Amino acid sequence: MMPAAASTGQAQVLPGSGSGLVALPISFRIRTLFPATTNVVASESLIEIKDVNFAYGRRPILTGINMTIPRGKVMAIMGISGSGKTTLLRLIGGVMKPTSGEIWVDGVRTSELDQAGIYRLRRRMGMLFQFGALFTDLSVFDNVAFQMREHTDLPESMIRDLVMMKLHAVGLRGAHNLMPAELSGGMARRVALARAIALDPMIMMYDEPFTGLDPISLGVIANLVRQLNDTLGTTSLVVTHDVQEALNVVDYVYYLADGKMKAHGTPDAMRANEDPLVHQFVYGEAEGPVAYQYPSKEYDVELKLGTRREASPLGGRNVGS
Repeated sequence: MMPAAASTGQAQVLPGSGSGLVALPISFRIRTLFPATTNVVASESLIEIKDVNFAYGRRPILTGINMTIPRGKVMAIMGISGSGKTTLLRLIGGVMKPTSGEIWVDGVRTSELDQAGIYRLRRRMGMLFQFGALFTDLSVFDNVAFQMREHTDLPESMIRDLVMMKLHAVGLRGAHNLMPAELSGGMARRVALARAIALDPMIMMYDEPFTGLDPISLGVIANLVRQLNDTLGTTSLVVTHDVQEALNVVDYVYYLADGKMKAHGTPDAMRANEDPLVHQFVYGEAEGPVAYQYPSKEYDVELKLGTRREASPLGGRNVGS
C-alpha cells in the first residue's frame, strides 16, 4: 500500500546542533503509513492502564497500576532502579502481557490482539533506547532509512527526502554520510531519535534517553523530546532518572516505588510533594527512606569488636576494642 503524504505548507522550529534553531519543514510528512488498529472513535486518552499486575513467576514486579495517558502529552515515568519502569513500557508496547488487569492503546485492549495485531500496533510506536542501538555497519542515512525501506513501498527518491528531513529536525543533516563509530554519544542519540520518528509514530517511548550525555547534549535531547512531540502530534512516554531535566519538559509525572504507583502529578506538584520517599528522589538527597547502608547486623557485632578476647600470635591475649 502506498502511504499518503500530507502537505501543510508550514514549518516548525526545533532546536538543533550548533547555534540557534533549525526549521523542520513538515510539508512532506508521512501521514498514514499504517492504519489505525480499529475504527474506534478517538478518545482524549490514548493509553489507559487499569489495575495492572505483572510478575515473573512468583516475584511481583508491578502491583495495582492505574494510569491515563492523554493524547499529545509528554509523560514521565520515574522511580529508582528496579521499580518496574521499563517493564511498564514493555507491557504498553505489547512485548509482554500483564498477569492481570487491562491495557488499552488507542481504544484497543492489547491482550486481545493476535500476533499480527501486535505487530501493527508496534509499527505505530517509536522507541529510543538507552544508548541509541544504532546499526554499526550502516551509515547515519541508512540507519534512519531502515524502517522506511522495510515497512513501506516508498520510492528511494522520496525516502531520501524524508530521511534528510528527519536528520534536519535533529540538527544532523550534514552528518548523513558518517558511520556510527564517527559520532559522539550525543550525536548517536540524536540519530537514533531521527530513526525512531522516521514513520511519524503515534507513540514515542524513551528508555533513559539522557543517560551518559554531557550537559549540552542532555539539554538538546530534552528539548527535542518536547519539540518533536508538539510538532509531530505524538504522545511521549519518558522513563528517566534525570529528574530535574525531565521536570522541565514533561507535562505529567508518574512515580513508581516497589512496583506500585507511589505518586503522580504535574512537575510543580512533584517538586512540592512532601512524601519522604518522593522528596528524596526528586531532590537526590542522601538521607531518607532509601537508606545508604544495605541492611546488616550492627557493625561492632559483625566485626566482633569488644565482644571477645582473641589469642595473640605470640601466645598472649589481645582485647578487642
